[in-house]
Amino acid sequence: MDNQTAGRFLRPRAVAAPRMRLFCFPYAGGSATVYHQWPTALPADIELVAVQYPGRATRMREAPCTSMATLLDDIESGIIGQLDRPYAMFGHSMGATVAHELSRRLIAAHRPAPRQLFLSGRSAPQLPSRRADIHALPEAEFIAAMRDFNGTPAEILDHRELMDMMLPIIRADFQVLETWPYAERDPIDIPVSVFGGIADPGVPIENLDAWASCTTGRFKRHMFPGDHFFLQQHYPAMLNIIVRALTPD
Repeated sequence: MDNQTAGRFLRPRAVAAPRMRLFCFPYAGGSATVYHQWPTALPADIELVAVQYPGRATRMREAPCTSMATLLDDIESGIIGQLDRPYAMFGHSMGATVAHELSRRLIAAHRPAPRQLFLSGRSAPQLPSRRADIHALPEAEFIAAMRDFNGTPAEILDHRELMDMMLPIIRADFQVLETWPYAERDPIDIPVSVFGGIADPGVPIENLDAWASCTTGRFKRHMFPGDHFFLQQHYPAMLNIIVRALTPD
């Protein structure tokens, strides 16, 4: 793997010959480091590969993507060489949409398809948004809207210096989501498991269940205590579900 690809795909714990790869996609404003601790809850033969979007951490010198097509182009070009063994995808919030759209792209290009999609904290794509677009708002209004939406961790919103650095990235991520035109398409033939927070007002159970119409494969929903960022406390239990789903009978 070349240095450029290595910066786009981080392996907190490299595995020499993994049985399975689990590609993980961050939420809006997040980086690959949000998955740094996750391999501790995975068996030794599953390699977690955290995807780094442009504009942050190891890719901070690059401009963040402002369209879904550009972001998918970036990820697809680097991931193709890593599909040499079975793999699955996990994404939280924005990452769920990216994982779903990327899987559709790979299938359309006749690339190896993921064995399963694990989609977290995100409403099904065919549902209309419950809120007005915010990516073009003035700074103060944009930050207030993010706080109301509960789509960005409070520790980021309350850190002035961090926000000065992160605001263009978060705004670009919201632009990616808010300018992405959904078009009705045939469901994919991939098992889908969705995860939700019981106290997440932006993603109620019925919005999670609506993902069932996006697949002809097996569909399961799992709920956890907490709000939009329930995964921060419950990722070991989530990974237990993921590992069971990816383990042969």
